[in-house]
Amino acid sequence: MPDQSTPFLPIMSVLSFRYPFAARRFGGALVALLLLLASPAAWAQPTVPGAEAYVSGKKSKGSFPLVASRRAAALYASSADWPGVLRAARDLQADINRVTTLTPSLTTDKAPAGKQVVLIGTLGKSPLIDGLVQAGKLNVAGVAGKWETFVVEVVEKPLPGVEQALVIAGSDKRGTIFGIYDLSQQIGVSPWYWWADVPTKPQSALYVAAGKHTQGTPQVKYRGIFINDEAPALQNWSREKFGGVNSKMYAHMFELILRLKGNYLWPAMWGNMFNVDDPQSPVLADEYGIVMGTSHHEPLTRAHEEWKHAGKGPWNYQTNAAVLQEFWRGGMQRMGTRENIVSIGMRGDGDEPMSQESNIALLERIVADQRRIIAETTGKPAEQTPQLWALYKEVQDYYDKGMRVPDDVTLLLCDDNWGNLRKLPKPGSTPRAGGYGIYYHFDYVGGPRNYKWLNTNPLPRIWEQMHLAHEYGANQIWIVNVGDLKPMELPISFFLDYAWNPARLPAGQVGAYTRQWATQQFGQKHAAGIANILAQYAKYNARRKPELLSPTTYSLTNYHEFQTVVADYQALLAQAEQIGRQLPAQHQDAYFQLVLHPVAACANLNELYYTVALNHDAAQKGQANTNELAEKAKALYAKDAEITKRYHALAGGKWNHMMDQTHIGYTYWQQPNEQKMPEVKTLAATTASAAAPAPTPAAPPKPAAVSGVGFVEADGYVSMEAEHYSRAINAGPVSWQTIPDLGRTLSGVTTFPPTAPAQNPTAGGPCLEYRVQLTSRGPVTVHAYLAPTLDFNNQGGLRYAVSFDNEAPQIVNLHTGLVADNGNRPWEKAVAENIIIKTSTHTVAAPGEHVLRFWRVDPGVVLEKLVLDLGGLKPSYLGPPESPRGPVATP
Repeated sequence: MPDQSTPFLPIMSVLSFRYPFAARRFGGALVALLLLLASPAAWAQPTVPGAEAYVSGKKSKGSFPLVASRRAAALYASSADWPGVLRAARDLQADINRVTTLTPSLTTDKAPAGKQVVLIGTLGKSPLIDGLVQAGKLNVAGVAGKWETFVVEVVEKPLPGVEQALVIAGSDKRGTIFGIYDLSQQIGVSPWYWWADVPTKPQSALYVAAGKHTQGTPQVKYRGIFINDEAPALQNWSREKFGGVNSKMYAHMFELILRLKGNYLWPAMWGNMFNVDDPQSPVLADEYGIVMGTSHHEPLTRAHEEWKHAGKGPWNYQTNAAVLQEFWRGGMQRMGTRENIVSIGMRGDGDEPMSQESNIALLERIVADQRRIIAETTGKPAEQTPQLWALYKEVQDYYDKGMRVPDDVTLLLCDDNWGNLRKLPKPGSTPRAGGYGIYYHFDYVGGPRNYKWLNTNPLPRIWEQMHLAHEYGANQIWIVNVGDLKPMELPISFFLDYAWNPARLPAGQVGAYTRQWATQQFGQKHAAGIANILAQYAKYNARRKPELLSPTTYSLTNYHEFQTVVADYQALLAQAEQIGRQLPAQHQDAYFQLVLHPVAACANLNELYYTVALNHDAAQKGQANTNELAEKAKALYAKDAEITKRYHALAGGKWNHMMDQTHIGYTYWQQPNEQKMPEVKTLAATTASAAAPAPTPAAPPKPAAVSGVGFVEADGYVSMEAEHYSRAINAGPVSWQTIPDLGRTLSGVTTFPPTAPAQNPTAGGPCLEYRVQLTSRGPVTVHAYLAPTLDFNNQGGLRYAVSFDNEAPQIVNLHTGLVADNGNRPWEKAVAENIIIKTSTHTVAAPGEHVLRFWRVDPGVVLEKLVLDLGGLKPSYLGPPESPRGPVATP
C-alpha cells in the first residue's frame, strides 16, 4: 500500500492532460479512491463516504486498546439494561473473537478486574452509565433525549481501579445496540457476515481512537424491510434449514436489520403468519429491539393468512363488521405492549381493490372503528399507538377524493411497485403529527410482469427517488419490499444507510458508497473493480428486467444493439471472473453470492435470448447455421440451471433453494411454475443455405463531449447523452446536476432543489444547451429519453420544454394518458422499458450549426438522452449510440 507521501496531484495532472474527458467526469471519484487506497485507515471502512473510521491496528495518543498484547479488554454492562442490549453485547464479544480469536469476558454484576474496560449501557436504564453521567465522567449532551442516538467514547479513570474505559452509551435501547454494532463494523465484521458469508480479516491488535464517535440521530425514524413474494425461494430455504419461517430464521434477520442500523420489519406473509406460526417470533423481535408491522393490507397486526384460518364469513365490512372487529381486536390484544406500527384501513381480500360498493364514508368508519379497538385494547388514547395508513394503489385515489384519517396516523405514500414514487406531500402543506412515509419496491409480483429473481435496482435510481422523498418531507417511515432478502444485499444496505442521514450521501457519492461497501466485504485491493461490476450489472438489469427479456427485446439489425448488449455483459463477466481468481479461498462463497453469480446468470440469460434471436433469423433465411444456433441455445438454457446449482452448493449447501425462483418462460404477468426453454427452430439439412457472415463488431465507445465541441449529424440522426451538454444555464435557486450512472445508457441530469416551483420557459430560466451540426434543413423530431418518474405532485403531469435556436419553447407533458395502474399501456411500457420517450417536432431553416435547448419546467424530470431524427432514425430499444463530435463555432 502506498504511504502518505504518494504524489496524487501529479497523477491527476497526467490524467487531465492525457484523458481530459475522464478527468472531468471521474476526477473527484479517482481522487477519493486514490486517497482511500493511500490512507493508513483501518481495514474496516464504514460504508458511508466520509464517515469516521475510528478503529486501527496501531496505537495512537489516548487510544483505547480493545485488543492488545494478546489480551482483550473486558466488557461490562448492567443486568438492569434492556435484554436486547445485553444480547448485542454478546454479539460484540463474538465479533471480537471473529477478528482476533480472543474472547473478552462479559460481566453484568460487578466491574471486572483490569485497567481497561468496555462499559456498555443505556441512559436511564443502566445504573452504570447513569453513574458516569452523574459523576461528570460522561457528557451526554447531544445524546440524552434523542431517538436511537449513541456515543462511543474513550473515558479516563471512569471507575475505581479502572484507568481507561471505552464507553458505548445509547439514548435508548436501539441507540445502545447501534453503538455496539457500529463498533463491530469498525473492527471488521460486516453486517453480512452470516447472510452472505463475508469473512473477517484477522487482526492481532484493535485500538479505538480517543475522543467521541457517533453517527448522530437518524433522519428517518422507522427504517426497514418487507419480506414478500417469498415463495418459492426463502420459503423452501427456511423450511429446509429451520423447519419453517420461524423464530430461528427470524433471529438472523433481526440481527441483520440492527447491524444495518434499521429498526423495522414487515414479516413474510405468503402463506405465513408471523404471530401464529411461531409465537416466539414476536417475543424475540421485541427482545432484539425490532419494531414490527404488517403489510399495507393487513390491519391491526393480523396477517392475511390468519383470516383464512380464524376468520368467519366474507372479508366484507358492510356485511360482516362484527366478526372483523373481533378478529382485529384479537390482533391488538396479542400485541400487548410490544413495539409495533399498526396498519389501519382495509383493502379487498387477498390485497385486491375494495368492491365497487365501497365508499369513502365506509372506509372512514372502518378506520374510526379500528382506532376505537386500538384504544380499548391498549388502555390509552389511540394516538399514543403508532399507526400507518398506506395509500397503496386505489387507496391513494380515496385520499385524492377527500378521504382523511386522524392527524397522528402516518400517511404511508407508495411507489408504483416499480420504484417510481406516486405521490409526495405538497411543499408548504400543514405538517402532520404522524408525518409521511414511503413504501418502496425492489421486488414485485404483478403487472406488467413479476420481477423476483435478481437485483435490478441501480443505486443511483434509488437515490434519486428517495432523495425526492426526503426533500419533500416523507421521513417518518421508509420500508422497502426486498422479496427473499437475498440477493438484494447491496440495495438493502444503501437504502438503510441513506435513510439514516440522506445529507451524508449526495448524488456524486453513490459510486463512492459502492466502492466502500465492496471494501467492507472484500478489502481494498479489488474494491474499485468489484464496485464497477456491482454498479454495471444492476444498470444492465434495469434496462429490461430478466423476466421481461425476450428474443425481440433488442434490435438484431440496427446499431449492433443486441450484440453490444451481450458483449457488455460478457466483458463484465470476464472482469468478475478475473477478480474472483485473485481473491483468497475464504472470500469465494461471498464473492459468488454477491458478485459473480448475478453477473454470470444475467450474461448467460442475455446470450440465450440473443442466440434464440439469431436462430429465428437464420431459420427465416434458411441458413446452414440454424441448427447449430438451436443447439447453442439449448446449451445456454442448461447452463442457467448449472449456475443455479453452483449457488445452491455454496457454503456446504447453506443457501439451497434461495435461487429457486423461475425466470425463463413467462407468457404473462405471473411467473411460470417451471422453467421453459425458449422456442428454437431447426431446418432439414437439405433446405439450409450457407450461413450469413458474422455480424460486424460493435463500434467502440466514443469520447465524451467537452466545451467547444458539437454533435454532428450522421445517417440522418444525432444522438446525445444528457450529461454531455455544451452549457448548463441555472436561474435563481434552480441548478442542473448530473446524477452519475443513472439511466439505461450513461447518466441522468435533473434540477435541484426538487421542491422548487414550476417555471415558464418562455420567460427564460434554467436550460441545457446542446450544440449540433446538421447537414440538412426541414423537420426534426426530438426524442427525449426520460426516467420513468411519475406525477408525484398530482398536477396533471410533469413537463419540460424544447427549442431550437431562438424559437419559442415547446412544452411537453411526460404523463399524457399515463396512469400508474395495471392495464394502462403507456405506464406498462414505461416501467417495462424503464424509460419514457416523448417527442416534439421542429423545423430547421438551414443546415449548419444550431443550439438545441432543453428547458426545465417542473421539478423531478430526469433527462437521460436526446435523439434528433432527421429522417434516418431506425428502431431500437436503447436508441442509437452517441453521435460523433466535431468543432463548432462558439455562439
